Amino acid sequence: MATTTLPIRNSSFPFDLVRPELERVETAIREQIRAFDPAIEPYVSYVCNTSGKRIRPALAILAGGATGGVTDDHIKIGVVLELVHMATLVHDDIMDGATTRRMVPTANAKWGNALSVLLGDALFSHALTLATDFGRIEICRKVGWASREVCQGEIIQTQRRFDLTLSKQDYFRIIEMKTGALFAAATELAGTLSEVDQTTRERLYGYGMKLGTAYQIYDDCLDLVGSEEVVGKTLRTDLAKGKLTLPILNLLETATAAQRSKLNKRILDQEPLDLPVVVGIAEYEGAIESAVDTALELLDECRRDIEPLAGTVHAEAMVQVTWFLASLLDKCRK
Repeated sequence: MATTTLPIRNSSFPFDLVRPELERVETAIREQIRAFDPAIEPYVSYVCNTSGKRIRPALAILAGGATGGVTDDHIKIGVVLELVHMATLVHDDIMDGATTRRMVPTANAKWGNALSVLLGDALFSHALTLATDFGRIEICRKVGWASREVCQGEIIQTQRRFDLTLSKQDYFRIIEMKTGALFAAATELAGTLSEVDQTTRERLYGYGMKLGTAYQIYDDCLDLVGSEEVVGKTLRTDLAKGKLTLPILNLLETATAAQRSKLNKRILDQEPLDLPVVVGIAEYEGAIESAVDTALELLDECRRDIEPLAGTVHAEAMVQVTWFLASLLDKCRK
């Protein structure tokens, strides 16, 4: 069982600390938008303005501050990874048939799948090109690795939709690839740019990977219990598309034989796993609880990973990020 979450001193504190640097990230992203052909620029601008809280750049900046100080390179790697992330969002929305993100129409809802696929590809390729500006092969290799991992994770998840043989081990492998890899790249590359030793880089990598994995579990729970009006994006897509996320795997594991048979039949027939069917199973709430506890345990490990960095305001903010996510996870229980 995970530990009880501590009170959050200020839920926005972790990213408020690096708000000036995140403003520089926004400025740099706008500059990169102008690097595209004028015929493409409006499409790229639209996607870049609807892509969220810049978590990955924030993590790169925090890790940079915790390992010697934030430099221009930490800003730049944040921009590179955010462009990769935006490309994945465009492709995710196509595959999920999502129509809204951040309460505005998705690219595929506005312009169709064909153009949106190419738009995502353009963002991917631009990010990889921008990574070459560092002139360091290890930076390019890590960005390329993370980009490949995200794509591979999405492919495997698509392959395994409606697949009753999916194990929890398979699930964790998928989400480590599709979400954890970019979080881990942000924190590890920040350490690389700060010239820290290998042990510290490994700890930063572990922090990012576990944080990203916990974040994806939260997102998977939110797909079941969240409100589209509050979250601002299309929900219930996991159920409709047959994605067996951790709450559903927990449900299959704990359901009675009759309940499991009912779920299995719908999965094998590739029928939509609509929420009323799932909620009607007695252990539904317990399945959510168990998934939340798993994520909280990962967040405990995150805090242990960065204990040696304690003593700086940026390291403290990295700890606060884990408590903030823990508070969001707790809300999924209700």
